[in-house]
Amino acid sequence: MKELFKKGQVVLFQGDSITDCGRDRDDITSLSEGYPGVVAKLYNTLFPENGVTFINKGISGNRVIDLLDRYETDFKAVKPDFLSILIGINDTWRRYDSNEPTTTEEYEENYRTLLTRIKKDFPDCKIMIIEPFVLYSLPDRKAWREDLDPKIHVARALAKEFADYYLPLDGIFAKAEVEQYTCTQIAEDGVHPTAIGHSIIAEEYLKALSKG
Repeated sequence: MKELFKKGQVVLFQGDSITDCGRDRDDITSLSEGYPGVVAKLYNTLFPENGVTFINKGISGNRVIDLLDRYETDFKAVKPDFLSILIGINDTWRRYDSNEPTTTEEYEENYRTLLTRIKKDFPDCKIMIIEPFVLYSLPDRKAWREDLDPKIHVARALAKEFADYYLPLDGIFAKAEVEQYTCTQIAEDGVHPTAIGHSIIAEEYLKALSKG
């Protein structure tokens, strides 16, 4: 694998609980045992003298509006050279567990505003958009498709407009579930990846970058 980042660059992981994955929010070096930690560990193993700073700012429960609300402190203040964003499942989930829906139009408007700000403030920052996903590990998850699928299409459209890389995670997990694993082996509740699920994300993350 070629070196994907330049020496001294800052790589920022952004998102919700899937990215957060129990990181220590009082420790800027804490990446979690999820895919951010796996990506950094693999990269640092391959390139121990790379001098790249990996930062995880994912926060459990976040929706796209929350990323927008914390833009100044958790995006702009970090000054990333590379940024990945995985957001959207809570924009669907809150409709079903809290009666707090986020319409597809609201999701697109907020996400577009966020990406526009990033492009304006950091024109040289490379962006990876990771699409949200759901697996049918629990009986009610299939019904979420009505709400989530339009948001996945929004993420794809925005990636064409704003991103340098796109990770079609919903499709990647669906393929893995057909060919190699069960839904519960990837994500026991259909949302939060297991160690296997996080390993799949990390592998595909680095694979996508290596093709760039």
